Amino acid sequence: MSETVSVSAVEAPVRALAPANDPAFENVWDEIVWRGLVHVSTDQVALRGLLAGDPITYYCGFDPTAPSLHLGNLVQLLLMRRLQLAGHKPLGLVGGSTGLIGDPRPSAERTLNTKDTVAEWVGYLRAQVERFLSFDGDNAARMVNNLDWTAPLSAIDFLREIGKHYRVGTMLKKDAVSARLNSEAGISYTEFSYQILQGLDYLELYRQYGCVLQTGGSDQWGNLTSGTDLIHRVEGASAHAIGTPLVLNSDGTKFGKSEGNAIWLDAAMCSPYRMYQFWLSTADADVVDRLKVFTFLTRAEIEEYAALVETEPFRRAAQKRLAREVTTFVHGAVAADAVIAASDALFGQGDLTTLDAVTLRSALDELPNATVAPGTPVAQALVETGLVASLSEARRAIAQGGVTLDGVKVESEDATVTGGLPGGVSVLRRGKKTLAGLFVG
Repeated sequence: MSETVSVSAVEAPVRALAPANDPAFENVWDEIVWRGLVHVSTDQVALRGLLAGDPITYYCGFDPTAPSLHLGNLVQLLLMRRLQLAGHKPLGLVGGSTGLIGDPRPSAERTLNTKDTVAEWVGYLRAQVERFLSFDGDNAARMVNNLDWTAPLSAIDFLREIGKHYRVGTMLKKDAVSARLNSEAGISYTEFSYQILQGLDYLELYRQYGCVLQTGGSDQWGNLTSGTDLIHRVEGASAHAIGTPLVLNSDGTKFGKSEGNAIWLDAAMCSPYRMYQFWLSTADADVVDRLKVFTFLTRAEIEEYAALVETEPFRRAAQKRLAREVTTFVHGAVAADAVIAASDALFGQGDLTTLDAVTLRSALDELPNATVAPGTPVAQALVETGLVASLSEARRAIAQGGVTLDGVKVESEDATVTGGLPGGVSVLRRGKKTLAGLFVG
């Protein structure tokens, strides 16, 4: 496991910002372009004018293919929030029908989940999306479920009313479809038809709410334009789409995973502590771009942090601010403060005994750890957590004064583990930075 990063304050603690757009930009379009959020779009001149004018209705869809959203979805949620802060009206769509199918993956068919599972996950995702939007005021958000208009539609009606507007040749050219056609797995009619269902969603939202903009990842561009084309054919009207770039690390690896596991927005699937540490470990080469996409810091503030990355990278000021901002946005200020306190205490900058039990246990889950019985010798615990390779090495480390238990130096080879910290746990340290957790019971 990679080393957990200390988060002792660079200077006085900085409070996370409440979401707000940068007033230095005349138009929200200019801001999202500067932040690197527009990889592909329909007519940019028209979009800039549209976003500068009267409030428009826009939407983004989230399919319940898992019980939680993840960091890739957070890009869309932040974009939706920025547009809402500019006065526009968001529709958050959770795909009760499209989630039963799933958009085509590059290499193989999806495993279809049961209807009950999808319905359950719809509820989870809806609650998550609602946390990031405002449901008050003149441009209050609305939540919609595409099962509401697809479930009553018969197969014959679907083919007659929607299918007739699609040309198979055009559908075959979509990147997601062509990739699958050229693979050994091929593509089923089920996944092939996904783009028609997404086009139907946009048409229905245009008719019901006057929705004229859809956002999504650039890898979904074929599905996004399915809707704009359908609205043009059926209604003779213009509609727009914005495709955000796929976020990659500077070394070309996929962003959004830690130790091979996805960073989920649900605290039960990814603790606030783990999320905080994920952002804290951002590479210097990536951190400025991450600040642009994932925080509401202004351009002037981000430029200040960019300068610090160049001149004083050892302070990791940009990473610490990024971690605080995103953790606060996703999990709230109380949770963010708790994980920062836990991180500081683990690395000798605070009192371990004052931490709340839940946060402390989640932090220890991210460290090398072991479950031991009360009264286990510290030397044995050092071996079981992997901090040393043998009992003899453990005894030498203790004799040399290089081991602490719960922040107190271990003076005797006969010392035992008590689990005296909140939640019945203990923290072992060997040297200055090598830590392990003990779950005592």
